[in-house]
Amino acid sequence: MAVPINESSANIALVNQNMKLHLTTAQNQNLITGYGADFIEINKKRHSQNLLVLADDIFLDWLTGKFEDLTEANFNQILELKPEVVLLGTGEKHQFLHPKIVRNLTENGIPLECMTTAAACRTYNILMSEGRNVAAALIL
Repeated sequence: MAVPINESSANIALVNQNMKLHLTTAQNQNLITGYGADFIEINKKRHSQNLLVLADDIFLDWLTGKFEDLTEANFNQILELKPEVVLLGTGEKHQFLHPKIVRNLTENGIPLECMTTAAACRTYNILMSEGRNVAAALIL
């Protein structure tokens, strides 16, 4: 089953509960080309761990645990990268963080949006293709 997006440059196809994304406007940048319950695919390379994705970098060691293991230090690492917005993919379930964990982001004017990892993957691609300096912190 194909699910169209209202962007002429993007197509999405749903296959066996995994999502495969196609964006044709961003070159030489990290695109999320697919995701499922146990993987995230960046530029057609599959990763099976939590990761932090920016247009020009990927951090595979951002978080080694679960959502409950997130600390202020995880977000201080993101703060050093100076994104204009942070998307936190919280896994299959939409969850929220305690404000003190992201206090440094807030104090530096960097908004954090919590959403499911699937939503964060889709949102990242859209914002990144618009030229926004976005960081996607993705938890499987």
